[in-house]
Amino acid sequence: MFPLSHMMKSFVRVGTLKVIDADGNLHVFSGDPGPNVTMRLTDRSLYHKLVFNPELHAGEAYMDGRMSFEDSTLRDFLTLFSLNRLSLGSYPLQKVLRAVSRQFKRLQQANPVGKAQRNVAHHYDLGNDFYRLFLDDGLQYSCAYFLEDDETLEQAQHNKRRLLAAKLNLAPGQTILDIGCGWGDLALYLAGLEDVEVTGVTLSREQADLAQARAREAGLDGRVRFALKDYRELEGRFDRIVSVGMVEHVGVHHYGEFFGKLNALMEDDGLALIHSIGHMSPPGTASPWLRKYIFPGAYSPALSEVFAAVEQNSLWVTDLEFLRLHYAKTLAHWGRRFAANRAEIEAMYDEKFARMWEFYLTSAEMMFVTGSQLVFHMQLARKRDAAPINRDYITDRQRAYAKRETVGRPEAAS
Repeated sequence: MFPLSHMMKSFVRVGTLKVIDADGNLHVFSGDPGPNVTMRLTDRSLYHKLVFNPELHAGEAYMDGRMSFEDSTLRDFLTLFSLNRLSLGSYPLQKVLRAVSRQFKRLQQANPVGKAQRNVAHHYDLGNDFYRLFLDDGLQYSCAYFLEDDETLEQAQHNKRRLLAAKLNLAPGQTILDIGCGWGDLALYLAGLEDVEVTGVTLSREQADLAQARAREAGLDGRVRFALKDYRELEGRFDRIVSVGMVEHVGVHHYGEFFGKLNALMEDDGLALIHSIGHMSPPGTASPWLRKYIFPGAYSPALSEVFAAVEQNSLWVTDLEFLRLHYAKTLAHWGRRFAANRAEIEAMYDEKFARMWEFYLTSAEMMFVTGSQLVFHMQLARKRDAAPINRDYITDRQRAYAKRETVGRPEAAS
């Protein structure tokens, strides 16, 4: 099983990995106490492929059944993988290959107008019925906010909407821009809280169509509008700008363009609020498997990459908050709902598609449990005093909004 066996000896520092090779031979690699995983490989080409690109070829091998697990699960394997990620990165060949990959970072994350829409369509236009099988009832496809461990996904997503609204410091008559508005849930929520006008933009046709239909059903289409448009094509000024789960699709080399456009679209006394995945480690590259199969052109940034672009565009960071384990909890909810509806998902697509999404949801969860991923909220302004100079208003607003809310949805402000 050489050269894979050589790398595995360096890789497994925590837990035990038993590998049954294509000839039925057993190989055991172990370190300190941890997960116990038995993996079966049925393709000899994986002995080399997993050495030269482990993340890409492990995902592909699981998708088509050339990698399987006995007396253990995919979750067990990905937990072990995540726990040993640093030792894999220190393997000499992996260090060289990762250094080479970083040289192509600009090409990997290219998202010019036009290509950005194709990248978004690859993931978000899979069909609204598919996303209904594992997301909350509002179709929020981003990190929820858990005030209690036993909250439902719907409760936690509602908490997130309320937290974002509080940080936007809304007032009647304001104009709000939602960049990457998804299926419109946040925009509709904001318009239900205050007498504001909201414009949402997305590059997903399926999202835009459903969001507009939801606005009509809620009787809010006079104040809430959705458009299939790239944010770079927008004109005018807005009092508030919010962007949830969008920065991950911008690409580091487009950050100057993104934050420059935010500055141009914001009123002088306006606020912008960014909700994004990031990581606490130095700049790197996105998983090659994730780029190929799930999110073309995507990358969750190191904080240093974001701050550099913000500084260059003369924006004040007026508030910053980190949600560390909330996305792990969110992904666990999605994973359980996905598993419960797996048969229906296979019928909609096929077994390979279902295995691909299992790999995605579980590996993403592990990155928030044992890896370097986090979620950050960054509030931005053109003026230092555009938001109150202490954070009490965020808590006060959340409490006030909670009092207005009926079960499930907010009442319009009186």
